[in-house]
Amino acid sequence: MLEEKVILVDENDNQIGLMPKMEAHEKALLHRAFSVFIFNDNNELMLQQRASHKYHSPKLWTNTCCSHQRDGETNIKAGKRRLEEEMGFVTELEEKTSFMYKAPFDNGLTEHEYDHVMVGHYNDDPKINEDEVMDWKWMKLDDVKQDINENPQIYTAWFKIIFEKFYEFINIKK
Repeated sequence: MLEEKVILVDENDNQIGLMPKMEAHEKALLHRAFSVFIFNDNNELMLQQRASHKYHSPKLWTNTCCSHQRDGETNIKAGKRRLEEEMGFVTELEEKTSFMYKAPFDNGLTEHEYDHVMVGHYNDDPKINEDEVMDWKWMKLDDVKQDINENPQIYTAWFKIIFEKFYEFINIKK
């Protein structure tokens, strides 16, 4: 199987090349990514627990889904594709913000991403892909925020950054 490539970008999110995903993480090169946040009618966020065999951040809780755009793929199209692949459903998404972050991991890999944050709405249970997702749950944003403060070690690096810096973009209360 051919390794998926990520889109290398500059600090303005302009595409400057393509590279195999693992190589980009080994070299800590800035590449395009996205994070999807799905809410229900009760304003609860759908969280996923990453599968235990993931090459970084296994078993950690995070936003509904995340991944990397493919060459020529829009952010929204990529978010919908990965939502279906990981969580088994598709819904409309709206891009809310983007940011850069760099997070080194114990295994020598580094996430250095230009992350596009998208929000959507869904009320049913997902049909999780167990190759990608270990578990899932709905949580109120205030409860997530409190749990991140009390148990930061059970959440992914990017999820904690989004909650700390971009809470107003994902909090969809009217």
